[in-house]
Amino acid sequence: MKNYEKELSLLKENLDKAKNLKYKVEARLEQLNNQQQEILKELKELGVNPEDLEEEINKLTKEIDTLFKEANELLPKDILEKM
Repeated sequence: MKNYEKELSLLKENLDKAKNLKYKVEARLEQLNNQQQEILKELKELGVNPEDLEEEINKLTKEIDTLFKEANELLPKDILEKM
């Protein structure tokens, strides 16, 4: 004979776990949406469109590389070699 009370209790317990997980996921989703809005706001303040973000990163990376190259070229080589 089946123990329906035990099965019902287990079903209720699993339902409660599912509800708790749903609430956690909803809270996390809200948190991520808020973070996304903050990032979009910061990008707008910087004058960068989200669609152009990768292009902007590439541009800044090239600019940094160029500045490092220029800085290294300006260092006096003879002094560095004596060190």
